[in-house]
Amino acid sequence: MGQKQVQRNSSFRFQINNFSEKESAIKSQTFMSHGCEWYLYVYPKGDSRSDVHLPIYLFIANPKSLGSECTFQFVLLNQSNKELYRSPIGQGLFCAKSTGYGFAQTLPHRKLREKVFLEKDRLTVEVYISRVEVVSEKKKTVDINGFQVLASQVSYFSEKRRKIFTEHPDFAEDFKPKNQVVKKEYMNVLLNLVETLNKPSQNHSETDLSNAHSNLSELMEQGFKLEWLKSKLDEVSLMRKKADADVQQLDERVKKLELMNLDLKTKLEEVSLERKKSNDADRSRVQQLEECFKNLEMVVLDLKVKLGKEEAKSSADGFLLVDEFSLRSPSIRYTVETIENCVSLHEEGH
Repeated sequence: MGQKQVQRNSSFRFQINNFSEKESAIKSQTFMSHGCEWYLYVYPKGDSRSDVHLPIYLFIANPKSLGSECTFQFVLLNQSNKELYRSPIGQGLFCAKSTGYGFAQTLPHRKLREKVFLEKDRLTVEVYISRVEVVSEKKKTVDINGFQVLASQVSYFSEKRRKIFTEHPDFAEDFKPKNQVVKKEYMNVLLNLVETLNKPSQNHSETDLSNAHSNLSELMEQGFKLEWLKSKLDEVSLMRKKADADVQQLDERVKKLELMNLDLKTKLEEVSLERKKSNDADRSRVQQLEECFKNLEMVVLDLKVKLGKEEAKSSADGFLLVDEFSLRSPSIRYTVETIENCVSLHEEGH
């Protein structure tokens, strides 16, 4: 399938041809080293731990009952045997519960896609196994960088925890306590602190960060070299402060919007009340105008009747005293007053 495996000394050389065409995980053939059988797994398209890098893992094919403690390292080469990547030194207890260890983030995919980087589309993976120690019934504990860990509890050290030892191999060189119980307790404090800082910043309470600062100070006083962790804690604390500031700013904006909403609601109620009053006044004026016009129609009708009588009488007498009739007739005066009232109401409505 375009893959060649050649064993050389205590390391294993795994060549993968047409690497860019590979989709699924690639398993090497089994090889012998330090009395144990091993094999590699390479994930060209990434795995659940990393989808932007090339994950590589070393597996033991025949785990012992209590496991085999092993130190290993990966080296990636191109067609010309030029070194492309060298992993940190890995360490783990290979047993029935934890058969494989490795690194989820080696070379980034974007780098591997470059033709000039990967000659002839061929990748070579070398693994160097420098030490293998089978855990015996008498031992029952494994020494991990000077810290005794029960063999049955090694699986507790997840990849993130083991990453401390591979990325910062000298962090415990100056650690002062020698008692294994004390060392174990301090190690638990360190691991819990690392886990706390790996959480999203919004999940850190002020109490969490305060305790983290206290624990970090105590660990550094005991000799741990944790400048890298201090930088992480400072970064997390800064992100928390920024998040708190953003929340406070948002809270202030919400309060301002609530006040604006209340003010608008009050003004709307005032406008509605004024409009209601204006509408009531308009309806009242309309009613008065209607009454005026009704009265005016009745007066006009009455005048027509009286005018007809006067005309008939004048025709009989031969003359009509219009001025005297106009001035003295109460119907005409009432008509004039009614018209004036209607005009006044009409002008008020406009």
